[in-house]
Amino acid sequence: MTAPSMTTPDPARFSLNTATVRAQWTLAQIIDGCTRHGIRMISPWRDQVAKDGLKATAVRVRDAELVLSGYCRGGMFPAPDASGRAAAADDNRRAVDEALALGARCLVLVVGGLPKRGDGTPASKDLAGARAMVRDGIAELLDYARPAGMPLAIEPLHPMYAADRACVNTMAHANALCDELGDGLGIAVDVYHVWWDPDLRQEIARAGRARSANGKSRLLAFHLSDWLVPTRDMLVDRGMMGDGVIDLPLIRSWMEDAGYRGAHEVEIFSAGNWWKRDPDEVLATCKTRHAAMC
Repeated sequence: MTAPSMTTPDPARFSLNTATVRAQWTLAQIIDGCTRHGIRMISPWRDQVAKDGLKATAVRVRDAELVLSGYCRGGMFPAPDASGRAAAADDNRRAVDEALALGARCLVLVVGGLPKRGDGTPASKDLAGARAMVRDGIAELLDYARPAGMPLAIEPLHPMYAADRACVNTMAHANALCDELGDGLGIAVDVYHVWWDPDLRQEIARAGRARSANGKSRLLAFHLSDWLVPTRDMLVDRGMMGDGVIDLPLIRSWMEDAGYRGAHEVEIFSAGNWWKRDPDEVLATCKTRHAAMC
């Protein structure tokens, strides 16, 4: 194994996923906070945008001269019946439209797990069937997003989420979908979800080698946080970079060796810690840790 790149991360590549301070601030406050802290890129969530209004958010983003490294999120394709799948398709087209209106570099897809009933319980145990719905849903959405020029980024999630959030759980699966479905589809690499994968390095390299017809890379996003030991909640106990066990400089070196030159997007769900802190402290810490640990 070669040594990781020892170059210092470019602070201009720092991006804030707005989930990191969503418990403390509204989206408008997050945008103001980014301006104060000299953060030039963000990745907001659709529910935050809906609460503040798409047009108002677009104006705030433009006035603050922010760039959207991504937009969270589309996906959730599986459903127990045709009407549910049609509703998901409609919602995903709206997500593409919103991402375009905000000037996002990609729409991140959390693809969904087993189809659910109205009360949220699984309606099936057919994981292969769910994955087929994901494949078909992405293919249909690509027909809408590709002509509009909005890249779609599959985010493989940790296997613990296979039943409820995402049944695409490895970079290999995401790469296979990209191979099959073609231009306009790429991958969001979130270290929290993929750091454990023994094939991670080769699958990042595989994604880096793949180029679309216009020469663009398949590697569309790079999300940062850390894996705590112990982890007390599988959804909302992510660590600040440097507080856990992920070798962040090593994974960054693999991304850069594969040609990735995009944003380093910090995305920390932390109900017991960082969501309880002064958000200005959180932003300052994120920037410091990005420079030191990534």
